[in-house]
Order: sequence, then structure tokens, then C-alpha cells
Amino acid sequence: MELKPQDLLVLLKAAAHPGQHWTYAALAEALGLSSSEVHASVKRAVTCGLAVAPARGEWSPVRPHLLEFVLHGARFVWPAMLGPVKRGVPTSFGAEPLVSLVTAAPGEAPVWAHPTGTVKGPALAPLYRSAPQAALADPALYRLLALFDALRAGRARERQLAAERLTETLAATTAVTTP
Repeated sequence: MELKPQDLLVLLKAAAHPGQHWTYAALAEALGLSSSEVHASVKRAVTCGLAVAPARGEWSPVRPHLLEFVLHGARFVWPAMLGPVKRGVPTSFGAEPLVSLVTAAPGEAPVWAHPTGTVKGPALAPLYRSAPQAALADPALYRLLALFDALRAGRARERQLAAERLTETLAATTAVTTP
């Protein structure tokens, strides 16, 4: 079974809100996916050990496994693809929590091309096509996606800072540990 980018999007959304029990329909609406796509994503995540499903309809990410995958593997599975300068939504080191830690020239930080964008920068293809819209509606998810983008598109310092912030975020909250 092969992981798909929307699988990581679903996992990050759930990880951004520990303790919240999501229905497939609620996740689908929040992420711009169909309920069947969310169900298939959860099924693939459970198969890969990135989530557990202790009861029918209930599931949660296995945070240590998710953290390990995001830090050490995901950027190789879904590499960054930078494009021409466009107007969009800041990501990577152009968004919080890294924007206050990294000094960048104007127009240097990547953006997700988006019609409501307010910043220009090199266009970075998002993890999944609906990720920018989902991130704009959820600051916690936005933070995780921006940190993931810093891992895939950033230089060594940005990747190190992103790894530290992701570790703090995913390891600090109480949730399912390794099964």
C-alpha cells in the first residue's frame, strides 16, 4: 500500500487537534476532500503504522511514528517543487513559527500560489492541492504544514529550526503513543 499526500494532510490535521474525535465527514469538509478519500487515508495510515484504530470509526495518529516520518522520510517522498514568483500565502520560513526566527530578503520566502495571497515569492507546490485552503481556515494546521514545507524546501538552518518546532509540537501534546 502506497501513502498519498492527502494521507499526511489528514494525519497532520488530526495531530494539530489532539483529543478531538473527527468523523470522516468533518475531516473531509475541513480538508477539501471527500469522506471516502479521508477513510482511505486513515486506512493507509493505520496499515503503515502512522495511526491506530482501536475501535470501529475511531482512530488517532501515532505521534512518535508521525514525527519520525515527517522528520526523516516525507520530504523525500513528496519533494519540494519551487516554481516562478507568484502571489500567494506564505509558507516554510515565510510563515509562523519560523518567520520571526529567519531573516529573509523580500520575495525570498516560498508561497503557495493562491488567489487571496498577499505576498510574492517563489511558488511552492503544496503537499496536496486543498492544503492551502485548509491551512487558511486552521492556524494549527497551517503551522504544521509550513514547518513541513521548511523541511522540504528550506536550507540547513531552516530545516533544523523546523525539525525542532515540529518535535516540540508533536511530542508535547498528549495523544496515542506507540502501540
